[in-house]
Amino acid sequence: MKKNLLFSFSIIIFSTGILFPQIKPESFILGNKNEMDKPALSSTPSSNSITDIITVGDTVWLGMGTGVSLSTDRGATWTNFAGTPAFGSESISAIGYYKGTFWAATAHDENTSQGSVQAGSGLRYTTDAGKNWTTIPQPVDKESDSITTYGINQIHGLPVTVAEQNVIFDMTFTPGTIWIASFAAGVRRSTDMGKTWQRVILPPDTLNSIKPSDTLNIYYTPVKGKSSDVNNYNLEGFSIIAINDSTIYAGTAGGINLTTNANSQYPSWTKFNHTNENNPISGNWVVALRYNYSDNTIWAGTWKAAGENEFYAVSFSKDGGVNWQTTLDQQKVYNFGISSNQIIAPSDAGAFRTSDNGKDWILPTTITDASNGVSILTQSFYAAAFQGNYIWLGSGDGLARLDETGGMWQGKWNVYFASQPLASSTDSYAYPNPFNPRTDILKIKYSTNGSEPVTIRIFNFSMQIVKTIIENTNRGNPTHVIDSPSGTIDYWDGTDQAGNIVPNGVYFYRVDVGSQKPVYGKILVIQ
Repeated sequence: MKKNLLFSFSIIIFSTGILFPQIKPESFILGNKNEMDKPALSSTPSSNSITDIITVGDTVWLGMGTGVSLSTDRGATWTNFAGTPAFGSESISAIGYYKGTFWAATAHDENTSQGSVQAGSGLRYTTDAGKNWTTIPQPVDKESDSITTYGINQIHGLPVTVAEQNVIFDMTFTPGTIWIASFAAGVRRSTDMGKTWQRVILPPDTLNSIKPSDTLNIYYTPVKGKSSDVNNYNLEGFSIIAINDSTIYAGTAGGINLTTNANSQYPSWTKFNHTNENNPISGNWVVALRYNYSDNTIWAGTWKAAGENEFYAVSFSKDGGVNWQTTLDQQKVYNFGISSNQIIAPSDAGAFRTSDNGKDWILPTTITDASNGVSILTQSFYAAAFQGNYIWLGSGDGLARLDETGGMWQGKWNVYFASQPLASSTDSYAYPNPFNPRTDILKIKYSTNGSEPVTIRIFNFSMQIVKTIIENTNRGNPTHVIDSPSGTIDYWDGTDQAGNIVPNGVYFYRVDVGSQKPVYGKILVIQ
């Protein structure tokens, strides 16, 4: 199941020259920190950064900026696993579900001599809805793991011996086997529940297909180095999906790879990319793959990678990958939700939806909770799922559920909005922090004593006023108390008084509530 390259991210550049997303954990975990050795029960998930959603019957699993959350009653109540021994403060890079077992891959940012990079921290799985978890270390090689057998070939390659830049971005399943896709380690599989892993050989960039009877003279490494003078973008894994027991599509930074004999010792692969077909995919960086069983169509989020003529779009094929059509040109789509002829494509520009195979796309109108007026304010969505009449949308600004009782996007919205309780009436905090105004909305939480006039201002590091968010505006009445009795929330979109996005740096906010002493806080803006 796709992780959406999650979900709210910052962007870093690796030596390949391609941009890769970096997971950005939320800055808080709900629950009593002294009791986080056990799951927390709540009316909301524990994070507002929702990176992936899986629905099974009445059950909803969420992959989030921090940990996973589970609802077994379609969102009425939630069990939150962030902060427990199984997850700690780890971010979720991918989730999956297969025959009663739920899987989650985790990652975190790690400081190195070359700056902050992503590091994978393994997988966790549960067979009893989170009562017990089994933890699997991040798959890595030994220094001696430099040769992989593939048919008649002994393929030399670079051992991936560390967790840095080795993050699992997607997973899928065939009988007895879990398959994973990661940037540095490529595609791998395990037939013993993750105890051991086998490198899966895909076509290098110089070949459009491979089979075990081929004679291959290749060095298996994704980037240039002492033993290779070319990048192999097709060895960098980002998405993977099994559509039956023997057929798998694997998306990389070099295209889409298809095998129809996945359970053989040495699967054969055919590659589809932007340059090797008459009707190709839009771009070679394939961040999402989903299959529509109602009409046997494969859908892909295809982004611009290294090719000059590549472009962002959704690519889909009705003939198994031989020919592709594109739609939603220039949109960065992270994932898909599919039910019969209904396709939802979460993107930076909203949750697009089509019922006619991409001819027409419709965005939802304002997503506002019918009971308390809370809204999803961001345009960036990372996950979508259907559950009967319910439609789930995940963003970096919270989770939304639509009870669709009318036409497309018509019905009652519920918005699940997580925030920490304030420590006292004089406490305040802002989140997410660090804050990226291009993908997030900053929330400033504070207390009032009933309905009082409130002024909130943003200052730069020199304490010059950047923007006045509200001035002498009544807050604290039921309309403006989002999670009473814990506090009131107002928002900053990261712009100055003229409407321009502010530069990176340190900013401060000041909250004046009635005659109370002003409350201050610090914000770090990073784009």
